[in-house]
Parts: sequence; C-alpha cells; structure tokens
Amino acid sequence: MAGEDLGRLLGGMLGGDEGKANLLGSLLDSLGGSTAGSGNPLDGLLAALGEGGLGHQAHSWVGAGANEPIDGAQLAEALPPDTLQEVAQQAGLSPDEAADQLAQVLPQAVDKLTPGGQLPQDTSMEDLIRSHTP
Repeated sequence: MAGEDLGRLLGGMLGGDEGKANLLGSLLDSLGGSTAGSGNPLDGLLAALGEGGLGHQAHSWVGAGANEPIDGAQLAEALPPDTLQEVAQQAGLSPDEAADQLAQVLPQAVDKLTPGGQLPQDTSMEDLIRSHTP
C-alpha cells in the first residue's frame, strides 16, 4: 500500500486531519516498506526512532500510560535525513515543517495502532487502522 493510500486510512483514525495523515502515511511507507499481508511498518518507525535516540518516548506511545511528547527538532534529528526530506517533498513542506507536524501526530497515532501496549503481529496495517476508525 502506498503512503497516500495509508494516509487516507489514517485520516479517519486521526479525526480527519488529511494533511498530517498523509504525511504519517508517507513516513510509515518510507520506513516500513509494504503494509500488505502481515507486514507492519510500525516496526521500521520504532526502530528508526530507537536508533535516533527517541526509543524511550516511542516506547511510551506503545505501552500503557501517558504518551511522552516530542518536538519537531527531536524528530528531525532521530529520522534518517533522506527519509524526512523525501516525506517533506511529497507533502510540499520543508523538512522542519514536516517534522513539526509529524511530532504532533506520532504519539497519538502509534498509541492507537498498538492496542494492548504491543505491536500487532498478525494484523495488517490496513485492518488495524480500520478497526480504530469510527
């Protein structure tokens, strides 16, 4: 599933904010590859954030309890530069703008996509998003 298609699904889950949803869809697609079958692009996102120094914050989004916030500068530093540049370009934003918008939506999105405080293993990203969309 392409990032744009993933963004459409995420838009409903995130209360209709299509711009941020498309940005998040592009990021997940870029870091996680295919979402078909049992693939879960959250693995790639969480690995990148962990390697970039945001593992503690990302873990808070997956686990039970409060979601720790991040800001755009932290996210920009944690993500591979080429990834953020590509995602920003697709959205028609600067990398800083893209990082700021992603930092606002990531904690909520990851929290919703990790029911029970764990990464889903046997559920496709499409099915997971649809189960959290009103």
